[in-house]
Amino acid sequence: MLPIEEAASETASLPRVSTFRRAILRGLGVVLPPLLTVVLLIWAWSMIEANILQPIEAGIRHALVLGLSETKKELPPGTPWINPATPRDGFIYKGQRFVPDPTGRRFLPEYVVSLVDDRLDQLGPFEDVPTSANAYWHRYVQLRFLPRSITLPLFLIGFLGVLYILGKLFAHGIGRWFVHRLEAGIGRIPLINKVYGAVKQVTDFAFSEREIEFNRVVAIEYPREGIWSIGFVTGNGLPGIAKAAGEPVLSVLMPTSPMPMTGFTVTVRRSEAIDLDLTVDEAIQFFVSCGVVVPVPKAPSKGVNAAAMPGADRSLIA
Repeated sequence: MLPIEEAASETASLPRVSTFRRAILRGLGVVLPPLLTVVLLIWAWSMIEANILQPIEAGIRHALVLGLSETKKELPPGTPWINPATPRDGFIYKGQRFVPDPTGRRFLPEYVVSLVDDRLDQLGPFEDVPTSANAYWHRYVQLRFLPRSITLPLFLIGFLGVLYILGKLFAHGIGRWFVHRLEAGIGRIPLINKVYGAVKQVTDFAFSEREIEFNRVVAIEYPREGIWSIGFVTGNGLPGIAKAAGEPVLSVLMPTSPMPMTGFTVTVRRSEAIDLDLTVDEAIQFFVSCGVVVPVPKAPSKGVNAAAMPGADRSLIA
């Protein structure tokens, strides 16, 4: 093939490669958000289950085993074997049949062994087959009294109840004072205070109610003329500033990307703030994505006079 033909072939393949790459990136953009959301929820539940639910289940199971277990180390005096030739058939003591465990050194009620052996197919991938009397009792208590169909709903109800009580307890009074003192103590610990501060900012923004009421989203020329920044109107400015400016002013919270829970407040003339057709949630998505996620412009409603919009700069309206 001639050099000119090779160059033409390479040039023709470039659009195909570019189209393929864009399609892959668009596919990732569609798949990754729900996939990461599911992974995050699974990870959160795994942490709760491993660190809260399973220890609670283990404690309750141990308490029940201590109260219910009846294990014999040897044949009680005066108790005959069911069949002396086959000791594994066990013996009957006080009307209850006892059979040996897999080690043959201890005897436990037959109903425990029967239930556990009948449910061996329900063992999880990381659970071992019981090999001792104690293991049989723990497995029996789990199957008989602590199945997940019972423990999981009760745990969720109790967990939400504890969160509600803690939210009420630490929201006011001495509880709020205690939380502030605890956070102040954590803030004095090197390295830990950095991690705790970042995590607290994220959780406060995600789960706490906004203490600041955002009125609307506006654009102002900041930090200098020709550079536009987006902010949230939190209210009217200080009367002294309005008097000095000779017109009404607005207090605007200027969030920072990609952490919009932090920022600073500026005061601008109302005539210099341009109202944007964005919701607060859309603006937050814009900040978090560092401007990548741009809200789709909404079609203007019929009969709306743009010049009549509050805060609109009429010099920009044709």
